[in-house]
Amino acid sequence: MKNRTFDDAEKVIVNDLDFEKFILTIEVVPPGGDDPEALLTSLEALGDLPVDGFSVATNPVAKPRMCAMALCALIQQRTGRPAVFHCTTRDHNRISLQSLMWGAKALGVSSVLVATGDFVAMADRKIVSDVKDVNVFELVTMARESGLHTGAVLDFRPEVNGLEREVKRLEKKVAAGAQYAVTQPIYDRDTAKEISQAVAHLNIPVIMGILPLRTPRHADFLHERVAGIAVPEALRKKMHSASDSVAQGVSNARDMVAVAREFFQGACVMPPFDHYEILPDVLGRDL
Repeated sequence: MKNRTFDDAEKVIVNDLDFEKFILTIEVVPPGGDDPEALLTSLEALGDLPVDGFSVATNPVAKPRMCAMALCALIQQRTGRPAVFHCTTRDHNRISLQSLMWGAKALGVSSVLVATGDFVAMADRKIVSDVKDVNVFELVTMARESGLHTGAVLDFRPEVNGLEREVKRLEKKVAAGAQYAVTQPIYDRDTAKEISQAVAHLNIPVIMGILPLRTPRHADFLHERVAGIAVPEALRKKMHSASDSVAQGVSNARDMVAVAREFFQGACVMPPFDHYEILPDVLGRDL
């Protein structure tokens, strides 16, 4: 598809994600600046892959990035595929959140993934504050009432055996209006099966998060330092012993796509550090 602008006479029509089938989405981290061209070119190059849409993070790790809603509109223009913008309670008050919802609709962005947002680092708290004018349940309701297809996050907190508690939170999100959920990254079949059974009673589509590992250090960091992610010991050992750790990480991610097909209604692949070039290998079995 050629690059389009808002001045084009032909309007770009982008449909929402179709949850009647297994869907594959790609998580996108916006650039740290005002130039999206390199990122848009990378996403456009994925045109031959079985990707149903993109899921655009908002200020991950509480650092400023290009507006997720604006980037969604640009991605939809360039690729012709739907984009979901992430919206957090951390960054906006109630007035600003409502403006975002209406703005998204006006730009043709029809889906939102609601989350609390990553914590602001202690070192930044002298100059940055959380807003949290509404809680995540209220934001889910606001998104639904604004006419957006609304998703929520399932952070199953494996480091504290928190699945039961987090399923109860997801129940409240569904009661508030959430229409689907996306999990934190999963790295083994047993965990996927446990989570799918724990949320089956909710009767909403659940998309499994898949974050390919890059290096042994990457695997250890995610397991030890990132809340909500647990990399099984056996996989961490494989990463350390592999002659090609990138290939090992891709192999596991490819296996997890197959696991997602077994237990969930979709998968969201999260390319680490903007390495979109690994996606043909990760999704190879689905071509």
